[in-house]
Amino acid sequence: MNLGQTRTRLVTAGAALTAVALIAGCGSTYRSVVTPIQQSGPTPQPSSFVAVVSASSTSAPGIATLVDYSGDTIMAQAPIGPGPLLFALDGTGTTGYTVNSDSTLTNFPVNSSSLQAKNVTYSTLAGSANPIGLFAPVAGLWAADLAGSDVDVFTSSPATLKLTIPVAPVPVMVIGATSIGERNYAISQVIDSNGTDCNTAPAAVAQNGLVTPIEISQNTADTAIAVGKCPVYALPSSDGRRLFVLNRGSDTVSVINIQTNTLDSCTPFANQSGQTVNCHPLLPLSTAAVTATGIAPPNGTTGMTSVAGPVYAEYNTATSQLVVANYDGSTISIIDVSLDEYGNDSATFGTTYTVKVGNNPAAVTVLYDGSRAYTANQTDGTVTVVNLSSRTVEKGGASALPVMGHPRSISSTQNSEYGKVYVSSPDSNFLTILTTTTDLVDTTIPVEGNIVDMHTTTQNGSSGNAGNVSRKPGYGLPCYLPDTATTKYSASLATCQAMPVPAS
Repeated sequence: MNLGQTRTRLVTAGAALTAVALIAGCGSTYRSVVTPIQQSGPTPQPSSFVAVVSASSTSAPGIATLVDYSGDTIMAQAPIGPGPLLFALDGTGTTGYTVNSDSTLTNFPVNSSSLQAKNVTYSTLAGSANPIGLFAPVAGLWAADLAGSDVDVFTSSPATLKLTIPVAPVPVMVIGATSIGERNYAISQVIDSNGTDCNTAPAAVAQNGLVTPIEISQNTADTAIAVGKCPVYALPSSDGRRLFVLNRGSDTVSVINIQTNTLDSCTPFANQSGQTVNCHPLLPLSTAAVTATGIAPPNGTTGMTSVAGPVYAEYNTATSQLVVANYDGSTISIIDVSLDEYGNDSATFGTTYTVKVGNNPAAVTVLYDGSRAYTANQTDGTVTVVNLSSRTVEKGGASALPVMGHPRSISSTQNSEYGKVYVSSPDSNFLTILTTTTDLVDTTIPVEGNIVDMHTTTQNGSSGNAGNVSRKPGYGLPCYLPDTATTKYSASLATCQAMPVPAS
Protein backbone atom coordinates (compact mmCIF):
# COMPACT_ATOMS: atom_id res chain seq x y z
CA MET A 1 0.00 0.00 0.00
CA ASN A 2 1.47 3.31 -0.99
CA LEU A 3 1.23 6.59 0.92
CA GLY A 4 -1.64 7.96 -1.19
CA GLN A 5 -3.85 4.95 -0.50
CA THR A 6 -3.18 5.25 3.26
CA ARG A 7 -4.27 8.91 3.27
CA THR A 8 -7.44 8.09 1.32
CA ARG A 9 -8.45 5.37 3.82
CA LEU A 10 -7.79 7.68 6.81
CA VAL A 11 -9.95 10.46 5.36
CA THR A 12 -12.78 7.98 4.59
CA ALA A 13 -12.62 6.55 8.13
CA GLY A 14 -12.65 10.02 9.64
CA ALA A 15 -15.71 11.03 7.65
CA ALA A 16 -17.52 7.89 8.75
CA LEU A 17 -16.75 8.54 12.42
CA THR A 18 -17.97 12.13 12.09
CA ALA A 19 -21.25 10.95 10.55
CA VAL A 20 -21.75 8.44 13.38
CA ALA A 21 -21.08 11.14 15.96
CA LEU A 22 -23.60 13.51 14.34
CA ILE A 23 -26.25 10.80 14.19
CA ALA A 24 -25.63 9.76 17.82
CA GLY A 25 -25.72 13.35 19.13
CA CYS A 26 -28.63 14.80 17.16
CA GLY A 27 -31.07 13.97 19.93
CA SER A 28 -29.13 16.00 22.53
CA THR A 29 -28.65 19.22 20.57
CA TYR A 30 -30.19 22.49 21.99
CA ARG A 31 -33.82 23.12 21.21
CA SER A 32 -35.46 26.49 21.90
CA VAL A 33 -37.98 26.57 24.75
CA VAL A 34 -41.43 27.37 23.41
CA THR A 35 -43.08 27.96 26.81
CA PRO A 36 -40.58 29.14 29.46
CA ILE A 37 -41.19 28.17 33.07
CA GLN A 38 -41.91 31.29 35.15
CA GLN A 39 -40.44 31.59 38.60
CA SER A 40 -42.93 31.31 41.42
CA GLY A 41 -42.83 33.18 44.69
CA PRO A 42 -43.87 36.49 46.22
CA THR A 43 -44.04 39.73 44.24
CA PRO A 44 -40.59 41.32 44.15
CA GLN A 45 -40.16 44.24 46.48
CA PRO A 46 -39.65 47.68 44.91
CA SER A 47 -36.14 48.95 44.40
CA SER A 48 -36.18 51.91 46.74
CA PHE A 49 -34.12 53.82 49.26
CA VAL A 50 -35.00 56.08 52.11
CA ALA A 51 -32.77 59.14 51.94
CA VAL A 52 -32.22 60.69 55.37
CA VAL A 53 -30.52 64.02 56.13
CA SER A 54 -29.40 64.56 59.71
CA ALA A 55 -27.12 66.77 61.80
CA SER A 56 -26.08 67.02 65.44
CA SER A 57 -26.33 70.82 65.53
CA THR A 58 -26.99 73.81 63.27
CA SER A 59 -23.24 74.23 62.72
CA ALA A 60 -22.10 70.60 62.57
CA PRO A 61 -21.66 68.89 59.18
CA GLY A 62 -24.80 67.20 57.96
CA ILE A 63 -24.92 63.54 57.03
CA ALA A 64 -26.80 61.97 54.10
CA THR A 65 -27.78 58.35 54.75
CA LEU A 66 -29.37 55.81 52.40
CA VAL A 67 -31.45 53.02 53.94
CA ASP A 68 -32.39 50.08 51.74
CA TYR A 69 -36.10 49.28 51.45
CA SER A 70 -35.87 45.50 51.32
CA GLY A 71 -33.26 44.96 54.03
CA ASP A 72 -33.75 47.96 56.33
CA THR A 73 -29.98 48.43 56.34
CA ILE A 74 -27.75 51.45 55.87
CA MET A 75 -26.24 51.19 52.39
CA ALA A 76 -24.20 54.42 52.19
CA GLN A 77 -23.39 57.60 54.09
CA ALA A 78 -21.59 60.82 53.20
CA PRO A 79 -20.98 64.22 54.82
CA ILE A 80 -22.79 67.18 53.32
CA GLY A 81 -22.93 70.90 54.16
CA PRO A 82 -23.02 72.30 57.72
CA GLY A 83 -26.35 72.59 59.48
CA PRO A 84 -28.70 71.45 56.66
CA LEU A 85 -32.05 73.25 56.92
CA LEU A 86 -33.97 71.94 53.90
CA PHE A 87 -33.84 68.66 52.00
CA ALA A 88 -35.61 67.74 48.76
CA LEU A 89 -35.25 64.97 46.16
CA ASP A 90 -35.58 65.60 42.44
CA GLY A 91 -38.47 64.12 40.47
CA THR A 92 -36.42 61.09 39.44
CA GLY A 93 -35.34 60.25 42.99
CA THR A 94 -31.66 60.25 41.99
CA THR A 95 -30.36 63.61 43.30
CA GLY A 96 -30.74 65.22 46.70
CA TYR A 97 -30.50 68.93 47.51
CA THR A 98 -29.96 70.63 50.86
CA VAL A 99 -29.84 74.27 51.82
CA ASN A 100 -27.26 74.69 54.57
CA SER A 101 -26.75 77.18 57.39
CA ASP A 102 -23.64 78.64 55.71
CA SER A 103 -25.67 79.75 52.64
CA THR A 104 -24.51 76.88 50.45
CA LEU A 105 -26.54 74.49 48.36
CA THR A 106 -25.52 70.82 48.43
CA ASN A 107 -26.06 68.39 45.53
CA PHE A 108 -25.54 64.70 46.25
CA PRO A 109 -26.30 61.44 44.39
CA VAL A 110 -28.97 59.18 45.86
CA ASN A 111 -27.31 55.93 44.91
CA SER A 112 -25.65 53.37 47.17
CA SER A 113 -22.54 53.12 45.01
CA SER A 114 -22.18 56.84 44.24
CA LEU A 115 -22.98 58.47 47.59
CA GLN A 116 -19.42 59.36 48.56
CA ALA A 117 -17.83 62.57 49.79
CA LYS A 118 -15.99 63.05 46.49
CA ASN A 119 -19.31 63.08 44.60
CA VAL A 120 -20.98 65.71 46.84
CA THR A 121 -20.91 69.11 45.15
CA TYR A 122 -21.71 72.61 46.39
CA SER A 123 -22.84 75.94 44.99
CA THR A 124 -23.19 79.27 46.77
CA LEU A 125 -26.43 81.12 47.36
CA ALA A 126 -26.67 84.88 47.13
CA GLY A 127 -25.36 86.55 50.29
CA SER A 128 -28.78 87.94 51.24
CA ALA A 129 -30.77 84.83 50.29
CA ASN A 130 -33.12 83.33 52.85
CA PRO A 131 -34.71 80.28 51.20
CA ILE A 132 -37.52 78.73 53.20
CA GLY A 133 -38.86 76.20 50.69
CA LEU A 134 -37.38 73.96 47.97
CA PHE A 135 -39.12 72.35 45.00
CA ALA A 136 -37.17 69.87 42.85
CA PRO A 137 -39.06 68.64 39.76
CA VAL A 138 -37.46 66.34 37.18
CA ALA A 139 -35.38 69.24 35.89
CA GLY A 140 -34.09 72.31 37.70
CA LEU A 141 -34.55 73.50 41.26
CA TRP A 142 -36.83 76.23 42.64
CA ALA A 143 -36.62 78.00 46.00
CA ALA A 144 -39.00 80.34 47.82
CA ASP A 145 -36.75 83.16 49.01
CA LEU A 146 -37.96 85.41 51.81
CA ALA A 147 -35.12 87.91 51.42
CA GLY A 148 -36.55 89.73 48.41
CA SER A 149 -39.94 88.04 48.09
CA ASP A 150 -38.51 86.16 45.13
CA VAL A 151 -38.46 82.71 43.63
CA ASP A 152 -34.89 81.60 42.91
CA VAL A 153 -34.47 79.40 39.82
CA PHE A 154 -31.48 77.03 39.68
CA THR A 155 -30.25 75.09 36.64
CA SER A 156 -27.34 72.86 35.56
CA SER A 157 -25.44 70.30 37.63
CA PRO A 158 -24.48 71.16 40.28
CA ALA A 159 -27.50 73.43 40.58
CA THR A 160 -26.51 77.08 40.26
CA LEU A 161 -28.61 80.23 40.43
CA LYS A 162 -29.97 81.31 37.05
CA LEU A 163 -32.39 84.12 37.90
CA THR A 164 -34.87 85.42 40.47
CA ILE A 165 -38.57 86.07 39.84
CA PRO A 166 -40.44 88.63 42.01
CA VAL A 167 -43.64 87.23 43.54
CA ALA A 168 -46.14 88.23 46.25
CA PRO A 169 -44.61 89.08 49.66
CA VAL A 170 -43.51 86.39 52.12
CA PRO A 171 -43.29 83.38 49.78
CA VAL A 172 -43.10 80.16 51.81
CA MET A 173 -43.02 77.49 49.11
CA VAL A 174 -43.00 76.77 45.37
CA ILE A 175 -44.98 73.91 43.88
CA GLY A 176 -45.96 72.48 40.50
CA ALA A 177 -46.15 69.21 38.65
CA THR A 178 -43.15 66.94 39.22
CA SER A 179 -42.91 66.46 35.45
CA ILE A 180 -42.47 69.48 33.22
CA GLY A 181 -45.72 71.50 33.29
CA GLU A 182 -46.83 74.86 31.99
CA ARG A 183 -46.37 76.71 35.26
CA ASN A 184 -45.31 76.53 38.88
CA TYR A 185 -46.93 78.39 41.76
CA ALA A 186 -45.43 80.49 44.56
CA ILE A 187 -47.43 80.34 47.81
CA SER A 188 -47.21 83.63 49.76
CA GLN A 189 -48.58 84.64 53.15
CA VAL A 190 -48.30 88.40 52.32
CA ILE A 191 -47.81 89.30 56.01
CA ASP A 192 -46.34 87.47 59.01
CA SER A 193 -42.79 88.42 58.08
CA ASN A 194 -41.60 87.40 61.56
CA GLY A 195 -42.71 83.83 60.88
CA THR A 196 -44.66 83.29 64.09
CA ASP A 197 -48.15 84.79 63.62
CA CYS A 198 -49.32 81.81 61.56
CA ASN A 199 -47.92 79.54 64.31
CA THR A 200 -49.29 81.19 67.41
CA ALA A 201 -52.64 82.63 66.22
CA PRO A 202 -53.31 81.81 62.57
CA ALA A 203 -57.03 82.61 62.78
CA ALA A 204 -56.24 86.14 63.99
CA VAL A 205 -54.19 86.99 60.89
CA ALA A 206 -56.16 89.58 58.94
CA GLN A 207 -54.61 89.35 55.46
CA ASN A 208 -55.43 86.60 52.97
CA GLY A 209 -52.58 84.88 51.20
CA LEU A 210 -51.74 85.01 47.50
CA VAL A 211 -50.62 82.41 44.96
CA THR A 212 -48.44 83.68 42.10
CA PRO A 213 -48.48 81.56 38.91
CA ILE A 214 -45.10 81.44 37.16
CA GLU A 215 -44.96 80.64 33.43
CA ILE A 216 -42.07 78.19 33.11
CA SER A 217 -41.42 78.84 29.41
CA GLN A 218 -40.70 82.54 30.01
CA ASN A 219 -39.97 82.59 33.76
CA THR A 220 -42.49 85.38 34.25
CA ALA A 221 -45.17 85.85 36.91
CA ASP A 222 -48.89 86.10 36.19
CA THR A 223 -51.47 87.96 38.26
CA ALA A 224 -51.62 86.59 41.79
CA ILE A 225 -54.64 84.56 42.93
CA ALA A 226 -56.20 85.25 46.36
CA VAL A 227 -56.50 82.29 48.75
CA GLY A 228 -57.15 81.95 52.49
CA LYS A 229 -55.25 83.18 55.54
CA CYS A 230 -51.87 81.69 56.42
CA PRO A 231 -51.43 79.34 53.45
CA VAL A 232 -48.82 76.85 54.67
CA TYR A 233 -48.73 74.05 52.12
CA ALA A 234 -49.91 73.24 48.60
CA LEU A 235 -49.86 70.25 46.27
CA PRO A 236 -51.18 69.36 42.79
CA SER A 237 -53.32 66.43 41.74
CA SER A 238 -51.34 63.76 39.90
CA ASP A 239 -53.07 64.64 36.60
CA GLY A 240 -51.90 68.25 36.96
CA ARG A 241 -55.43 69.70 36.69
CA ARG A 242 -55.91 71.04 40.21
CA LEU A 243 -53.74 72.72 42.83
CA PHE A 244 -54.82 72.47 46.47
CA VAL A 245 -53.69 75.21 48.89
CA LEU A 246 -54.04 74.59 52.63
CA ASN A 247 -54.98 77.74 54.57
CA ARG A 248 -54.24 77.17 58.24
CA GLY A 249 -55.74 80.48 59.35
CA SER A 250 -59.02 80.03 57.47
CA ASP A 251 -59.48 76.26 57.93
CA THR A 252 -60.03 75.96 54.20
CA VAL A 253 -58.56 74.41 51.09
CA SER A 254 -58.38 76.76 48.10
CA VAL A 255 -58.68 74.89 44.80
CA ILE A 256 -56.98 76.35 41.73
CA ASN A 257 -57.96 75.04 38.30
CA ILE A 258 -54.55 74.71 36.64
CA GLN A 259 -56.17 74.35 33.20
CA THR A 260 -57.69 77.86 33.42
CA ASN A 261 -55.20 79.26 35.96
CA THR A 262 -58.07 80.55 38.11
CA LEU A 263 -59.77 79.65 41.37
CA ASP A 264 -61.96 76.63 40.88
CA SER A 265 -65.68 77.39 40.86
CA CYS A 266 -68.30 75.05 42.20
CA THR A 267 -71.77 75.04 43.65
CA PRO A 268 -72.22 74.55 47.40
CA PHE A 269 -72.15 70.90 48.41
CA ALA A 270 -73.55 68.91 51.32
CA ASN A 271 -71.26 67.19 53.80
CA GLN A 272 -71.98 63.82 55.34
CA SER A 273 -74.28 65.39 57.95
CA GLY A 274 -76.48 66.92 55.26
CA GLN A 275 -75.28 70.46 55.98
CA THR A 276 -74.91 72.76 52.98
CA VAL A 277 -71.57 74.55 53.10
CA ASN A 278 -69.37 76.71 50.91
CA CYS A 279 -66.89 75.30 48.42
CA HIS A 280 -63.99 73.23 49.71
CA PRO A 281 -63.77 74.06 53.42
CA LEU A 282 -62.42 71.75 56.05
CA LEU A 283 -65.19 71.14 58.56
CA PRO A 284 -64.19 69.30 61.75
CA LEU A 285 -67.31 67.58 63.06
CA SER A 286 -68.41 67.01 66.60
CA THR A 287 -68.37 63.49 67.98
CA ALA A 288 -72.18 63.47 67.94
CA ALA A 289 -72.32 64.37 64.25
CA VAL A 290 -69.78 61.70 63.38
CA THR A 291 -71.65 59.05 65.34
CA ALA A 292 -74.96 60.04 63.75
CA THR A 293 -73.57 59.27 60.31
CA GLY A 294 -72.42 55.82 61.34
CA ILE A 295 -68.74 56.72 61.41
CA ALA A 296 -67.42 55.51 64.73
CA PRO A 297 -64.92 57.77 66.49
CA PRO A 298 -61.67 56.23 67.76
CA ASN A 299 -61.35 54.85 71.24
CA GLY A 300 -60.97 57.52 73.87
CA THR A 301 -62.47 60.31 71.74
CA THR A 302 -63.89 63.05 73.92
CA GLY A 303 -64.97 65.34 71.10
CA MET A 304 -63.64 67.29 68.18
CA THR A 305 -62.69 70.93 68.22
CA SER A 306 -64.27 73.54 65.98
CA VAL A 307 -60.93 74.38 64.42
CA ALA A 308 -58.91 72.40 61.90
CA GLY A 309 -55.57 74.05 61.14
CA PRO A 310 -54.57 72.19 57.96
CA VAL A 311 -50.79 71.96 57.54
CA TYR A 312 -50.08 69.01 55.23
CA ALA A 313 -51.89 66.78 52.71
CA GLU A 314 -51.44 64.01 50.19
CA TYR A 315 -53.42 63.38 47.02
CA ASN A 316 -54.22 59.75 46.26
CA THR A 317 -54.57 58.84 42.59
CA ALA A 318 -56.39 55.54 43.13
CA THR A 319 -59.31 57.14 44.96
CA SER A 320 -59.12 60.81 43.81
CA GLN A 321 -59.05 61.85 47.45
CA LEU A 322 -57.21 64.59 49.26
CA VAL A 323 -56.23 63.52 52.78
CA VAL A 324 -55.40 66.50 55.00
CA ALA A 325 -53.61 66.60 58.36
CA ASN A 326 -55.36 69.16 60.59
CA TYR A 327 -52.74 70.09 63.18
CA ASP A 328 -54.84 72.31 65.42
CA GLY A 329 -57.94 70.11 65.37
CA SER A 330 -56.08 66.78 65.77
CA THR A 331 -58.06 65.33 62.87
CA ILE A 332 -57.67 64.36 59.25
CA SER A 333 -60.10 65.40 56.52
CA ILE A 334 -60.81 62.99 53.67
CA ILE A 335 -62.04 65.04 50.71
CA ASP A 336 -63.47 63.79 47.42
CA VAL A 337 -61.75 65.77 44.65
CA SER A 338 -62.76 63.60 41.69
CA LEU A 339 -63.36 65.08 38.24
CA ASP A 340 -65.71 64.12 35.44
CA GLU A 341 -64.65 63.00 31.96
CA TYR A 342 -64.32 66.62 30.83
CA GLY A 343 -62.02 67.69 33.65
CA ASN A 344 -64.75 69.51 35.59
CA ASP A 345 -65.61 68.95 39.24
CA SER A 346 -67.64 65.78 39.71
CA ALA A 347 -71.03 65.75 41.42
CA THR A 348 -69.39 64.61 44.67
CA PHE A 349 -66.41 66.98 44.49
CA GLY A 350 -65.76 68.51 47.91
CA THR A 351 -67.57 65.92 50.02
CA THR A 352 -65.61 65.86 53.26
CA TYR A 353 -65.28 63.33 56.07
CA THR A 354 -63.38 64.14 59.25
CA VAL A 355 -61.76 61.55 61.51
CA LYS A 356 -60.24 62.14 64.93
CA VAL A 357 -56.61 61.01 65.22
CA GLY A 358 -53.78 61.66 67.68
CA ASN A 359 -52.80 65.05 69.05
CA ASN A 360 -51.38 67.53 66.54
CA PRO A 361 -50.81 65.50 63.34
CA ALA A 362 -47.96 67.29 61.59
CA ALA A 363 -48.09 65.11 58.45
CA VAL A 364 -49.98 62.25 56.84
CA THR A 365 -49.18 59.63 54.21
CA VAL A 366 -51.57 57.48 52.16
CA LEU A 367 -50.86 54.03 50.77
CA TYR A 368 -50.76 53.78 46.98
CA ASP A 369 -53.97 51.72 46.83
CA GLY A 370 -55.83 54.30 48.92
CA SER A 371 -56.70 51.81 51.63
CA ARG A 372 -55.14 53.45 54.68
CA ALA A 373 -53.67 56.70 55.94
CA TYR A 374 -50.97 57.11 58.61
CA THR A 375 -50.59 60.29 60.66
CA ALA A 376 -47.49 61.58 62.46
CA ASN A 377 -48.92 62.82 65.78
CA GLN A 378 -46.35 65.28 67.03
CA THR A 379 -47.53 65.81 70.62
CA ASP A 380 -48.18 62.13 71.31
CA GLY A 381 -45.11 60.73 69.57
CA THR A 382 -47.35 58.20 67.82
CA VAL A 383 -48.78 57.15 64.46
CA THR A 384 -52.53 56.67 63.95
CA VAL A 385 -53.73 54.23 61.27
CA VAL A 386 -57.01 55.17 59.52
CA ASN A 387 -59.05 52.92 57.21
CA LEU A 388 -60.03 55.24 54.35
CA SER A 389 -62.80 52.98 53.06
CA SER A 390 -64.77 52.92 56.32
CA ARG A 391 -63.23 56.18 57.58
CA THR A 392 -62.52 54.62 60.95
CA VAL A 393 -59.44 54.40 63.12
CA GLU A 394 -57.78 50.98 63.05
CA LYS A 395 -54.99 51.85 65.46
CA GLY A 396 -55.31 54.93 67.61
CA GLY A 397 -55.60 56.09 71.18
CA ALA A 398 -54.01 53.46 73.43
CA SER A 399 -53.29 51.27 70.38
CA ALA A 400 -51.54 54.00 68.36
CA LEU A 401 -48.05 53.01 67.19
CA PRO A 402 -45.26 54.60 69.27
CA VAL A 403 -42.31 56.21 67.48
CA MET A 404 -39.13 57.93 68.61
CA GLY A 405 -39.37 61.64 69.44
CA HIS A 406 -42.07 64.00 68.23
CA PRO A 407 -42.62 63.12 64.55
CA ARG A 408 -42.89 65.74 61.83
CA SER A 409 -42.25 63.69 58.64
CA ILE A 410 -43.93 60.51 57.43
CA SER A 411 -43.70 58.76 54.04
CA SER A 412 -44.77 55.44 52.52
CA THR A 413 -43.84 53.03 49.75
CA GLN A 414 -46.06 50.16 48.66
CA ASN A 415 -45.80 47.31 46.14
CA SER A 416 -48.67 44.79 46.03
CA GLU A 417 -49.22 43.63 49.59
CA TYR A 418 -45.77 44.76 50.67
CA GLY A 419 -45.48 48.25 52.05
CA LYS A 420 -43.54 50.27 54.59
CA VAL A 421 -44.10 53.56 56.36
CA TYR A 422 -41.16 55.70 57.50
CA VAL A 423 -41.38 58.20 60.35
CA SER A 424 -38.82 60.74 61.57
CA SER A 425 -38.68 63.35 64.31
CA PRO A 426 -36.55 66.49 64.52
CA ASP A 427 -35.59 65.61 68.11
CA SER A 428 -34.50 62.02 67.43
CA ASN A 429 -31.72 60.25 65.57
CA PHE A 430 -33.88 57.17 64.95
CA LEU A 431 -35.78 56.40 61.75
CA THR A 432 -38.88 54.37 62.67
CA ILE A 433 -40.08 51.83 60.07
CA LEU A 434 -43.59 50.38 60.11
CA THR A 435 -44.71 47.41 58.05
CA THR A 436 -48.13 47.71 56.42
CA THR A 437 -48.78 43.96 56.42
CA THR A 438 -49.25 44.03 60.19
CA ASP A 439 -49.30 47.79 60.93
CA LEU A 440 -46.66 47.32 63.57
CA VAL A 441 -43.26 48.89 64.19
CA ASP A 442 -40.84 46.78 62.18
CA THR A 443 -37.55 48.30 63.34
CA THR A 444 -35.74 51.52 64.19
CA ILE A 445 -32.49 52.58 62.55
CA PRO A 446 -30.10 55.07 64.21
CA VAL A 447 -28.34 57.71 62.11
CA GLU A 448 -25.76 60.31 63.05
CA GLY A 449 -27.47 63.37 64.54
CA ASN A 450 -31.13 64.37 64.63
CA ILE A 451 -33.15 63.90 61.45
CA VAL A 452 -33.81 67.12 59.53
CA ASP A 453 -36.00 65.39 56.93
CA MET A 454 -36.31 62.13 54.99
CA HIS A 455 -37.86 61.01 51.70
CA THR A 456 -38.32 57.73 49.83
CA THR A 457 -36.93 57.50 46.32
CA THR A 458 -40.02 55.62 45.16
CA GLN A 459 -42.85 57.99 45.99
CA ASN A 460 -45.60 55.64 44.87
CA GLY A 461 -47.16 55.79 48.29
CA SER A 462 -47.88 59.49 48.20
CA SER A 463 -48.93 59.87 44.57
CA GLY A 464 -47.75 63.43 44.80
CA ASN A 465 -44.77 65.66 45.42
CA ALA A 466 -43.95 64.71 49.01
CA GLY A 467 -40.29 63.95 48.26
CA ASN A 468 -39.75 66.88 45.93
CA VAL A 469 -40.77 69.58 48.41
CA SER A 470 -39.11 70.75 51.61
CA ARG A 471 -40.04 73.57 54.01
CA LYS A 472 -38.43 75.04 57.08
CA PRO A 473 -40.57 74.96 60.22
CA GLY A 474 -42.23 78.23 61.11
CA TYR A 475 -44.57 80.46 59.09
CA GLY A 476 -47.41 78.14 60.08
CA LEU A 477 -45.54 74.89 59.50
CA PRO A 478 -45.29 72.96 62.81
CA CYS A 479 -42.17 73.55 64.86
CA TYR A 480 -40.49 71.02 67.06
CA LEU A 481 -42.98 70.30 69.82
CA PRO A 482 -41.44 69.99 73.29
CA ASP A 483 -43.18 68.22 76.12
CA THR A 484 -44.09 71.47 77.84
CA ALA A 485 -47.35 72.97 76.60
CA THR A 486 -46.13 76.53 77.19
CA THR A 487 -43.66 76.27 74.30
CA LYS A 488 -46.00 74.39 71.98
CA TYR A 489 -46.24 77.32 69.57
CA SER A 490 -42.88 79.03 69.70
CA ALA A 491 -42.91 82.81 69.54
CA SER A 492 -39.31 82.79 68.33
CA LEU A 493 -38.55 81.75 64.78
CA ALA A 494 -34.94 81.01 65.76
CA THR A 495 -36.14 78.66 68.49
CA CYS A 496 -38.64 77.10 66.10
CA GLN A 497 -35.96 76.29 63.53
CA ALA A 498 -33.15 75.39 65.94
CA MET A 499 -31.87 71.84 66.21
CA PRO A 500 -33.70 70.47 69.29
CA VAL A 501 -32.19 68.36 72.03
CA PRO A 502 -32.45 64.63 71.26
CA ALA A 503 -35.36 62.84 72.88
CA SER A 504 -34.38 60.52 75.69
